[in-house]
Amino acid sequence: MPIAKVNDLDIWYDTQGDPGNPPLLLIVGLGMQSVSWPQSFCNGLVERGFYLIRFDNRDNGLSTKLHHLGKPNTLLAVVKMALRMKLAAGYKLDDMAADAIGLLDALDIRKAHIVGASMGGMIAQIVAARHPERVLSLTSIMSTSGRRGLPGPTRAARKVLFSTAPDPKNHVALTEHFVNLMQVIGSPAYPTPKEVLQERVERTIKRSLEPIATTRQLLAIGASGDRVDLLKSIRVPTLVIHGLEDPLVPIDGGRETASLIPNAVMLEIAGMGHDLPDQLADEITARIAMHCHAADAVATPVLAA
Repeated sequence: MPIAKVNDLDIWYDTQGDPGNPPLLLIVGLGMQSVSWPQSFCNGLVERGFYLIRFDNRDNGLSTKLHHLGKPNTLLAVVKMALRMKLAAGYKLDDMAADAIGLLDALDIRKAHIVGASMGGMIAQIVAARHPERVLSLTSIMSTSGRRGLPGPTRAARKVLFSTAPDPKNHVALTEHFVNLMQVIGSPAYPTPKEVLQERVERTIKRSLEPIATTRQLLAIGASGDRVDLLKSIRVPTLVIHGLEDPLVPIDGGRETASLIPNAVMLEIAGMGHDLPDQLADEITARIAMHCHAADAVATPVLAA
C-alpha cells in the first residue's frame, strides 16, 4: 500500500500513467476519498498524457485519522459562523494544502499541475497562491472563494447535506443515504444511474468509513475564512470549471473565483451539477489537458534553431 510520511501523517496515494509525463495532482473534496474520482475522468487525463497522482486527504480514506480531535460541535460552529465569530478547528485548509506540497516532496516532484474539486478546489487555490514555484497550472472545479454573501446551497441540497446519517453499522441504510445525497447534488442533465452510485458508495464505505472526519473537514473550511486576497495573488495559469446547475456550490462561486484570479479562464457547463458525470468526462478532461499543455508550452518554450 503506497503511503507517504507527510507532516507527521501517513498520506495514502496512488499513481496512474507514465511517470515520464507531466505530473498532475488531484485533490478531492469534502469527505471524499481518492477513489471517488470517477475512473472515466482519471482515464481521460492519463490518455491525454499526464502522470496522475491522487491521494486521501488527512482524516479520510486510508490516510491518518485524527481521532484525538474528537467530534466537533456542529450546532455551535453554525451559530458562530452566523454571528461571524472565530471558529476553532483541529486543522485548517492551509494544513491540508501543506499536505499536498508534502506529498510532492515525498514523491520528489518539483512542479505539478494541480486540479481540485469542491473543497479540493479550495485547497488547490491555496497551494497555487502560497507555493507558486511548485505549480505548473491550477484547475479549480465546482469551488468558490469562500466569501460571505455568495449564494449558498439550494434548500434541497442543504436539507440532504445536513440530514442525520444512519447508524454507520447499518451499511444498507448508509449506502441509501449517500446515494440520495449524490442524486440531489448531481447533474440534472447527466444523471448517473442509481446502480452505479450504489457500487461507488459501497466501495468507499468498505474501504474506509469515518463520518466524524467529514465534520472536522467541514469545520476546517469554516475556520479558514475566505480566500479573496489569496486568489488575487495567484499568477499561475488558471482554469475554473463550474456547472450551471450546481445546487451545492452555485455558479456564482466559480464566477467570482475566476474574476479574482488574474487572467483566469472560466468554463461554464450547462446541465452540470456538483459532480463529474461520466457523460462529461471527455469534454472536461480535454479542456483540462488543453489548459495544462498550454501552460507547459509557456513554461518550457521551444528555442529557435
